[in-house]
Amino acid sequence: MNFACFMTLLVISVVVSAVLHFVLKLYVRPGLDSFISKVIIGYIGAWQGSAVFGAWLVEVNGVYVIPAILGSLALLILMIDLVKTSKAASSK
Repeated sequence: MNFACFMTLLVISVVVSAVLHFVLKLYVRPGLDSFISKVIIGYIGAWQGSAVFGAWLVEVNGVYVIPAILGSLALLILMIDLVKTSKAASSK
């Protein structure tokens, strides 16, 4: 992976995380540390996006953008749902 590919995945992760965290208010807890953890998890999802969803449509710096966005979104929503579910189950 070259630096341009890394930066493309990082930008996708930051944008998807910002939309989920600041626009949709979809988080476990508010704050900058929660946003940074979303960026890290979102990066992993974006990195694996092409492997899971395939390689199609727009390619930028060796990254297929649509599958990367879908991968980042899927892993972030899964992470948030799992944490909220485990917190709700432990409070009962």
